Amino acid sequence: MRMSGDKAVPNPMKVGNAMANDKRSDGQTVPETPPDLPSDLPVALGRTPTLEQYDIRIARDGTWFHNGDPIRRIELAKLFSTVLKRDDDGDYWLITPVERGRIVVDDAPFVAVEMTVAGSGADQVLSFRTNLDHWVEAGPEHPIRVAVNPETGEPAPYIEIRSRLEALILRPVFYDMVERSETRRTETGESEVGLWSNKVFFTLGRLPGD
Repeated sequence: MRMSGDKAVPNPMKVGNAMANDKRSDGQTVPETPPDLPSDLPVALGRTPTLEQYDIRIARDGTWFHNGDPIRRIELAKLFSTVLKRDDDGDYWLITPVERGRIVVDDAPFVAVEMTVAGSGADQVLSFRTNLDHWVEAGPEHPIRVAVNPETGEPAPYIEIRSRLEALILRPVFYDMVERSETRRTETGESEVGLWSNKVFFTLGRLPGD
């Protein structure tokens, strides 16, 4: 998967030298066959796809970069996103029938930029659109979670787009969620703030018990 500017070129893309292709972004050596790749790794022509090193990074705002330059064509980023996978160790890979390569993701590979709401109560449905125009409905297959920075206490909300791949929910969207939230008492005496979607109650935060 080679690129020239913002154009995809059919021949495989190689970045760096052979030794660089055997290194992770953190400097650790990459085994010839990484052990935790997804089980549905494609095999073409009866052989395992070659291991490449791509100079591709997804920034926290969802922008894709190649060789340090932003990929300005959203169609190209969408194309790459269709072959994006995440392994059990949390590493991100672009996997095609003929090659695979690790890429860098600063936070989450997608950003949720819009939310629509239909219905009310437990029957309420929250739909989210990503920066690459994916639409998903929050629910059992697309759960919402909120991570809290232990140092600042700042919440970071996410929704799963597909297996192991999440979207960071933009702050204005999260504020809208908070405004629509309700409070309920837990079995431990705490009050949790959250909202329903597809009959699942997603907790956005907890308040101390009385």
